[in-house]
Amino acid sequence: MRKIILVAFLGLSRAAFAADGMLQKDCASCHNITGPVAQTLKEAFAKKGPDLSYAGNKYRQEWIASWLQKPTRIRPAGMYYGDHIKAGAKGDEIDAATLKDHVALSKDDATAIAAELMKLKPHDDLIAKEKIEPGTITKQMGEMNFDKFWGCMACHLIEPEYGGLSGPELYTAGNRLQPEFMASFIRNPQAWEPKTWMPNKELPDSSILKMVRYLEVLSKEPTNAQ
Repeated sequence: MRKIILVAFLGLSRAAFAADGMLQKDCASCHNITGPVAQTLKEAFAKKGPDLSYAGNKYRQEWIASWLQKPTRIRPAGMYYGDHIKAGAKGDEIDAATLKDHVALSKDDATAIAAELMKLKPHDDLIAKEKIEPGTITKQMGEMNFDKFWGCMACHLIEPEYGGLSGPELYTAGNRLQPEFMASFIRNPQAWEPKTWMPNKELPDSSILKMVRYLEVLSKEPTNAQ
């Protein structure tokens, strides 16, 4: 029995070691793995991919593993909108030729990478401050809070081709993001990334909770399931 356990442990250790090597060698070419997050606008504009130094606080592990095997574009216009637009008949439009697809990984590599990313949790203190009470919200009331009251749709899609393009789409946010992270980031985006484009609208607790519940409702829509 001890031999079996030792062999299994060594197997897991080798997988973790290999995944860490991939993170440092391959992923770090586009993503910040070790921190700190961008502290200046110059650093923020230079980002090629989202910051992963706090991935364990932000993402759901199962979503990372699944997405890495079949990557889809989360940011319709890339990390910085200004780098990927061109003039069109109706104004600015995305220049798809300037965007690069994310490489797809095998199931084993994706699972191992996801496990390593979940170890990156520098902001457990911010997460611990959020308490998400069970509940739900109608899609209609959620959208009113999201768009009419706070204007979030100016930057974010709430379904394919409906909403803004400069920020990440949000119709899968409930599947990919931890609810406590969503609440914390909405509450104070600059606590996570000082130079993020996301404004701090100083939402009250009740509105933050409505926003989180709305994003979770969106992620359950049949056409948005991923």
